[in-house]
Amino acid sequence: MTWSISNLFARKACPIPVAGAPKRMGLKQWLPLLGFAVPTLVIGYGFVIPYSCIHGINQLSVGFGATVLGACLTYVAGVRAALRTSSRP
Repeated sequence: MTWSISNLFARKACPIPVAGAPKRMGLKQWLPLLGFAVPTLVIGYGFVIPYSCIHGINQLSVGFGATVLGACLTYVAGVRAALRTSSRP
């Protein structure tokens, strides 16, 4: 075997799995997210914010929505990464 740069970086020398198309998220993966986001938004925008000093559309209520959106995007990114690297079918 001859030594070359291409041999060092060949797939046989690096057992990282080839990234294919990400698996689709099924209902099983969406239910925890819905169980978090829907009650949070209903309680926050339906009960807490309207009866507090921050009622209406302002920086605090938009920030609350952005925080929930950020949590949802983080959840989806994490589940997609886990599905991509899982070895189970």
